[in-house]
Amino acid sequence: MRLAKKFAGFGAGLAGMAASGAVFAQDALQGLETVGKPTPGSIEFQPAATELARDIRFLDELVFYIIAAVTLFVLLLLLIVLVRYNQRVNKTPSTFTHNSAIEVAWTIVPIIILIFIGAFSLPVLFKQMEIPEADITIKVTGNQWYWSYEYTDDEFSFDSFMLAREDLESHGYASDEYLLATDTAVVVPAGKNIVLQITGADVIHSWTIPAFGVKLDAVPGRLQETWFNADREGVYFGQCSELCGKDHAYMPITVKVVAPEVYEAWLKGAIEEYAGVAPAVQVASN
Repeated sequence: MRLAKKFAGFGAGLAGMAASGAVFAQDALQGLETVGKPTPGSIEFQPAATELARDIRFLDELVFYIIAAVTLFVLLLLLIVLVRYNQRVNKTPSTFTHNSAIEVAWTIVPIIILIFIGAFSLPVLFKQMEIPEADITIKVTGNQWYWSYEYTDDEFSFDSFMLAREDLESHGYASDEYLLATDTAVVVPAGKNIVLQITGADVIHSWTIPAFGVKLDAVPGRLQETWFNADREGVYFGQCSELCGKDHAYMPITVKVVAPEVYEAWLKGAIEEYAGVAPAVQVASN
């Protein structure tokens, strides 16, 4: 009898530890800084939270400067033509039809510019599409009109729906995060390779988190992979980015990046809640 009571007390203690871990995880999730969300009137990128996003931002700035230089050069040529070759100044226009040097130049120079851009853009593309070894694998399924997530390594899953305006505060979100926040967020640890296996259940959707530099279509019947490694803790928002029906605008994405120890605590509670199975506890034998 005393042995049974001892094991009963031991089991209650484990349950209490698991419950306290889940509570700790939820409290930590509530206090996260919101990092990646749209800002009214802004034309800037959201803060980059991954190496992929930083590479994309660098590439965007590089191409912008090249485009600006080409635009200014063409504008300068137009101004020269307007000033030097208008009818008042140049009463007798030239009648030639070819200029071999100019024709070679406007063929070769764009080729050089494109090669230069390609030398920087192709490595970024390869980095996006070459999937590293996963620390955590999550299967993402787009539905009309919500997202489903399956943590395949731990065999649990949940659906994620947009929060109503009146439910934002109770879930720890600000009032201006309506249409962005979801009732259940994807939770991942910082500094880990997260591999996403993305598909669609009905029509084509697109899973996008701008701050991660991640965007990939969810195509029915096809399983596509992408990845990210977020190095900054916080809350990040995204949206379905492929027109998928009447409620396309109402299937947001919420990802919470937390410290590894917070993730482990959250994971225990998530397995209990979504899989209905308590985490296995190994008891050393005598």
